[in-house]
Parts: sequence; structure tokens; C-alpha cells
Amino acid sequence: MKFYYDLHIHSDLSPCAEKEMTPNNIVNMAYIKGLNIISVTDHNTTKNLPAINEVANKLNIKVIFGIEVTTKEEVHALCYFKNCDDAEKFGDLIYESLPNINNNINIFGEQNIYNANDEKIGQLDKLLLNASSYSVDDLYNLSKQYNGIMILAHVNKKSNGILSVLGFIPFNLKLEFIEIFSKEKVDERFIKNYKILKNSDAHQLTDIQEAINYVELNSLDEIYNYLNL
Repeated sequence: MKFYYDLHIHSDLSPCAEKEMTPNNIVNMAYIKGLNIISVTDHNTTKNLPAINEVANKLNIKVIFGIEVTTKEEVHALCYFKNCDDAEKFGDLIYESLPNINNNINIFGEQNIYNANDEKIGQLDKLLLNASSYSVDDLYNLSKQYNGIMILAHVNKKSNGILSVLGFIPFNLKLEFIEIFSKEKVDERFIKNYKILKNSDAHQLTDIQEAINYVELNSLDEIYNYLNL
């Protein structure tokens, strides 16, 4: 069976995302577009994952618990978890490692935490767009410690893609997957040894992916084995 996915979506907790990106709006748009599996991957935090999961369960949409981490090299990496508790503990470590620079709401926008009714229940003070203290290697190992995986995000993107930042993908990383940004070219030599994820990196509702990219599975639960979670 074909199961359609979008594993790189930002909620209103990410300061670069639109205010419309609330848990119910995200999940319902994914449902309308025919997606079966989603992941909300906010910058350097996991605080909206419980609300996303609660809403998605009502519509039988599978949630992969995720986060987009900025490494100290300024590389973006997606970390995914099967268990929400593991994701939240991991997310707390990432947030704690951010520099003590407060978000300027007037410049970057609010960083809102929601419940499953789309009610604001808090905000995060630190600016989530800053880099964590973890290197790419650190993040790879730390995600494993919390039963997760790391996938390099939009490797060919000019901003924060590893090929633009470092010029190569480190050989010591035992990566099975990478994510590519479909709107920019990529040298096939860099990606030929990896399975490819194609996600939206949505910051507004209309950008959430249509039912285009899919995985062939016997059931939704097999997505965990597919991703090695």
C-alpha cells in the first residue's frame, strides 16, 4: 500500500512560521491533502508535539515525533523519534544548549506553544533560530541515545544545507536517509548512496505537501521500521 507523507512541517512555535500553523490547522490540512504520515519539526524544540499527536490521532494520521536542529556548524538536521517522551527529553536538551538570547517578537514573531484545542498555553523565551551547541557528529550520537535517528535536512539548500556549509557529507556518519530540497539542483554523486526523503519544509498551510511522495508499506505502523526507529 502507498502511504503519503510530509515529514518536515513547522508550527507557529517556529518563529519563521505563520500564525496559522496551529495543531488543528496543520493536521486538518494534512488530512485534506490526503497525507497519512506527518512530522512537525520545529526549530530546536519539541513543545508542540503532544498537541499535534492528540489531534492527529483523531484523524488516524500517523505522527513521527520530530525536531529540526541547528548544529553549531549552522547545519540543519532532522531528528525523528517513535516515542513522544524520547522526543521531548531530546528537545529539552537541544533547547537548553541554545545561547541565552531572547526572542524579539517584533522582529522574529511569537514562539507559541498550543494545546489540542489550538489555545496558546505558553511561549518560549530563547530565540529558536540560533544554533545549538551540538556538532553534526554530536547530534548523530545524541539522537541514537534517545532511540531516534538523524537525517540531514535539505542537504542541497544554499542556506543551512550541509553541502553548502561543509561542502560534503561526512563519511563517518552511518546515514541511510537524507532530505533533498527539490527546488535546487544537487550533484548526484553526493546522494547516490542514500535513500531520499522529499518534504515540504512548510511554514504556511498552503505549503504542506500534496499526496505526492509516498512509501510502500503493509501498514502505517511499518513506517517505524522503514525509518529504523
